[in-house]
Order: sequence, then structure tokens, then C-alpha cells
Amino acid sequence: MQTIFDWTFDNSYARLPDTLFSRVTPSPISNPRLVIRSTDCAQLLEISDSTDESLAAYFSGEALLDGMQPLAQKYTGHQFGAYNPELGDGRGLLLGEIVTRNKQRWDLHLKGAGLTPYSRMGDGRAVLRSSIREFLASEALFHLHIPTTRALCVISSDEPVYRETQETAATLLRVAQTHLRFGHFEYLFHSNKKDALRSLIDYTIEHHYPECAKQSDPVQSLFRAVVHRTATMIAHWQAVGFAHGVMNTDNFSIVGDTFDFGPYAFMDSFNPALICNHSDWQGRYAFNKQPQIGLWNLNCLAMTFSDYLSREQLISALQEYDDVFHQHYMTLLGKKIGIAQAQEKDAELIGNLLSLMAKTGADYSRTFRFLADLDVEKRTSRARDEFNDVDAFDQWCETYIDRMSDEDISADARVALMNQSNPKFILRNYLAQQAIADAEQGDYAEVRRLHTLLCHPFDEQPEFGHYADLPPDWGRHMEISCSS
Repeated sequence: MQTIFDWTFDNSYARLPDTLFSRVTPSPISNPRLVIRSTDCAQLLEISDSTDESLAAYFSGEALLDGMQPLAQKYTGHQFGAYNPELGDGRGLLLGEIVTRNKQRWDLHLKGAGLTPYSRMGDGRAVLRSSIREFLASEALFHLHIPTTRALCVISSDEPVYRETQETAATLLRVAQTHLRFGHFEYLFHSNKKDALRSLIDYTIEHHYPECAKQSDPVQSLFRAVVHRTATMIAHWQAVGFAHGVMNTDNFSIVGDTFDFGPYAFMDSFNPALICNHSDWQGRYAFNKQPQIGLWNLNCLAMTFSDYLSREQLISALQEYDDVFHQHYMTLLGKKIGIAQAQEKDAELIGNLLSLMAKTGADYSRTFRFLADLDVEKRTSRARDEFNDVDAFDQWCETYIDRMSDEDISADARVALMNQSNPKFILRNYLAQQAIADAEQGDYAEVRRLHTLLCHPFDEQPEFGHYADLPPDWGRHMEISCSS
């Protein structure tokens, strides 16, 4: 088959100690066909053109490109607070690492590629449902300016797989700076593979944090950088109302990208204690606990650095987490209400708005988006309609108007700032579910339409206006399964 992928492979992970992986050949899914592709991700990978046939062949496990060296990564991790040594790529393979003509390096990871030594009791397959959800979420977060992995395409098949019910197998080609997880470091530390751990730390600095190599203590600089990136990522999650749902350490990227999409949710009516994963019956990964779980996970990672950094160095870096998170979160929330120059009193103003939203069940995204059309003279805003207690909103609004008088910014500039900080369109669970239901019947039009919409979340897009409506009753408070 003639290939349109002009890629140079440099599979650096495969040169690490072989305890970190097993070489595995993909098992192709039957009758592969393209569900959806990301045009801008293709441009990122410098694919000038692509056909349904070529994508279906090379990213269904049917064929390999010259230079690919597929392997399943070995790692461990803390799952719901308990250490699990029996983890690894159970249904995905790192096909290889490409270096583009402009010297960017990208991992190509095929999810749903079949059995590996780490599949445990699984079948090594991904289902169409979860593949579509990851594709849409990763692309949605990217266009919301949130650090994330990407997705090139989803391939469907006729092959049956069994979860709660019978579903169909699919593959997803995930694109990332790296697939290194906190769990890689935990695996080597807890299995006492000290030489391999040192190799991994040096590799991480060389390939993903080269600026740290210039510091007096590169390992300390690396750990501090990971702390900062993780805090920044979660600040973005909280600002946009994104709940990850399963923040196990094996789902945390060493470079601070949102990673491994399972039972996630974008906030509808504001509920700080939102639990989107129906397996999380204790609420460990509730929305309002995400910042503290991020720090908990970093503490797990800190232990793996304990042979190279002192207790005081590790604690010092971890203590920076709260300040980094708070600074980024308040900056992002400030922009959402049109504040360009932060003041100390902003935390109370924003906190009062969030409390009022939670008390009355106001829609998270619509409230912030509608606040941009506030008419100061008439004291009117569409945001007011999102609140059951309009008197309480009016009182808050008076304080807000008073605060805005301190801003050296025009009304037009304020509106522009807010509209570029508050998406009109988010990937609500019911929208994803409708697209998945159609796709499971062989109709991919809604998946593609939703993807087009989410590539421009801040634009008005009047032809898609109904996608910004409140969810129907059946689509509220959906909990999603971990099964994939």
C-alpha cells in the first residue's frame, strides 16, 4: 500500500531499559473503517493528505509503517488510593515516536490494539463508545487551551467486544509529547530497579525538560517543574469546569498534559461536589477534590525521587503547589469575569459568585458566558436568568459592577476578554452520548458535526446555537462508566 506518511521515527523510549516495556505486534480489528479524523492534528503531524483507507489500515493494527517498533509500556500506580503493581498498557501500544520536519517529537499510541502481557483479565480492545469520548474530549480541551494529549483518528470495526453489554471494537490513535506517567517512576522505585529509575529520570530531563539540565541540581529542577505543570493543568480544569473522573497516578502525565480520558464530565449546573464516575462511590475524585488529589499524586511521585533529593528539597517543591495552583486559577477566573488586573478582594467576589451558582444550580458555562453582556446602566444580563434567586444575583452584581469600575479597560475590551475566556460550547455528556448512539448505528455525521463545533468553542457559531442550550432532563447528572 502506498503511504502518505512521510515520517522519521526515532524510538527513544525503546532504548530505555527493557524492564519498562514488552515488544508486541498489534492485533488488527476486523473490517476497519474511519469514523473521524482531526484535520488540525494531522497538520501537527505534517500529514499533507490522508485517505480513509490509509488511516484505517495503519491505525487499526492492520499494517505497520517502516520505522514503527510497537511496544507495551510497563508501569504501576495508585488506583483510588491503593498501590497496584499489576499495571501497564493492557490495550494500547506505543507504535513509535516521530520527529517532524520542524523538529517536533510526537508519540503515536494505538489504543485498542489487542492483548499485551499487561492485559490481566482484559481482552486488549477498546470500544467505539470510549474511543469517541476520548477523541472528542482531547480535541475539545486542546481548543479550550488546556494542556492535553491529542487524537488523530478513530477507526471502527465489526468485531464484537463485551463490557456491560455487547459493543463493537475500535481503535484510537493518540498523539502525545510523551506517554510517561507518574506510574512509570513508581514502578521502578517500588520494584527497587534503581539503575533503571536513574536512566528514566535522565531521559525525562533530556527529552522533556531540557531546561532543567542547565540548573545546578537538574533532578530537583525537574521535580519542581512537574509540580508546577501539574498545578497549572488542574487550575485549567477547575476554571473550565472539567472533571477528570479517575485521577489515579497511572493516569497522570509527567509533562502535565491531561491524560487518559475515561469517565470525565464537563460541568452542567454548578455542583462543586460533582462525581462523574459511577465507580467512585466514595467521591475520591469529585470535582472539588481534584486540586488536593493532584497534590496527593505528586506526593506519590516525590517518594520515587527520595534517593536523589532530600526530604527538605521534596517538601519545598511540594509546598509550591498551592501557590502555583491558586495563582493560575484566580487569573483564569478573573478573566472569566472580565478582570485584567487582579486585586486581593477578587477571591471573595469570585467565591461568592460560585457559592451562589452552587446554591441555585446555575449552569456553569452559560452563567459566565452570559455575564459578558451585562448592561451596567440597565443592570441587565442574560446571566440573571440562570439563577433561581435573582435577588441574590442582583446583590452580587452590584458588588461586581463596583469592582469593574476599578478596571482600566473599556466595555468592549471587557466583553472580548470574557468571550475568549468563557466557551459558548462545551462537550456536555448528553451531546457526546447522542453522537455515540448514532455512531453505534453506523452514522458518524453527529460525531463529526460535534467535533467541528468544539474546534471553535469561543465563537458564536449561530448555526449550532442549540448545542449551547441547557441539557434535557435525561441528560442531566449523567455518570459514566470506567469500562472501555
